[in-house]
Amino acid sequence: METPLRILLVEDEPTLRHGLVDLLEGSGHVVEAVGDGLEAAERGVSPEFDLVVLDLSLPGLDGIEVCRRLRAARPEVLVLMLTARVGEDDKVAGLDIGADDYVTKPFAARELLARVEALSRRLRRDGGAAPERIEYDGCLIDLGRCTAQRNGHPVNLTAREARILRLLYQNRVRAMTRGELLEKAWGASSNLQTRTVDMTIANLRQKIERDASTPKIITTVKGVGYAWGSA
Repeated sequence: METPLRILLVEDEPTLRHGLVDLLEGSGHVVEAVGDGLEAAERGVSPEFDLVVLDLSLPGLDGIEVCRRLRAARPEVLVLMLTARVGEDDKVAGLDIGADDYVTKPFAARELLARVEALSRRLRRDGGAAPERIEYDGCLIDLGRCTAQRNGHPVNLTAREARILRLLYQNRVRAMTRGELLEKAWGASSNLQTRTVDMTIANLRQKIERDASTPKIITTVKGVGYAWGSA
């Protein structure tokens, strides 16, 4: 195991909840379990949790609303969504609202543990690095703290927005495709048909660009995707 995680498990079905607690604790993680959306939204904002394993269908508040509240309060927390729904729209809705990954029920124990381990590696990689500060075209971006400053005015970035900026900057010698960004920033299949990437980039440009209609930090490469800065 790469890094033991402090996990909040949110699952309303008692038998499955107990089984998942045993599975995750048996892999060395520290687990607290709750059974409804309201309690999940209250507990999930605590900084003691690294990861929230979140069922989509919950009493009180559904998983989408819980995820929305967690993202607003703690953009850095990892969210792994469990869903019995298999439609692409449901997966896209979860990713759009900020889930880092999803597992479709029924799932094998090995699959869930593999997804958790992948998120554990991401936490170790992102959390272990010193904050990265980049100044470009008059915008000061702090990737580690998920903030940016334009003309002295601070704005907050979501964890995914900071991840996108980090990916583009690290690969600034070339353009990145939408599929690459989906895989690396959302943990989604590159074949997923969605405008999620374009919508997220558009919102991000509003935060960091001098003029979002003529972007200088995140540029569009026609026929490919997006790149850092101008060629």
